Amino acid sequence: MSYIMFIFMSGLIGGLVGVVSNPSPYFAAVGLVVASGAGCGLLVGHGAPFLSLVLFLIYLGGMLVVFAYSAALAAEPYPETLGSRPVMLSVVVYLGVVVVGGGLFLGVLVNNSWVTVDELVEFSVMRGDMAGVAGIYLEGGWMLVVGVWVLLLTLFVVLEVVRGLGRGALRAV
Repeated sequence: MSYIMFIFMSGLIGGLVGVVSNPSPYFAAVGLVVASGAGCGLLVGHGAPFLSLVLFLIYLGGMLVVFAYSAALAAEPYPETLGSRPVMLSVVVYLGVVVVGGGLFLGVLVNNSWVTVDELVEFSVMRGDMAGVAGIYLEGGWMLVVGVWVLLLTLFVVLEVVRGLGRGALRAV
């Protein structure tokens, strides 16, 4: 099981580095899918399958729509690929930051390891992740509304940033 979790963690780090190191939204969307799938695999391994499913559906549904809009408006004729020199340089820098940060926090992560949600209570009627979802809607409904507004604002900001001076693919000819 620890090998599978190591593969999921490596996929998460690789996907996140793929998202942040790409100037082109086409290849960053692939990194987003890899990071989301690996993160959901980590959640399943630590005892939160319902939260993993909800995160996978909502995160991929929402963020891939933003990437689709930005890719449609960017319309680069020759986007930077994963093998180009500037992208590989940023990948090396980001992976170096991950290795240094992992080395600094290695003792903290080993001593405070995760326990699954179901191991916290001996006789529980509900799974921990489903009770957490009910708690989100019960006491944090206002935060859900704030989160929706923030995501809507983020969509407009991304579209405005990607639009640039040339108006992308929607300019008048």
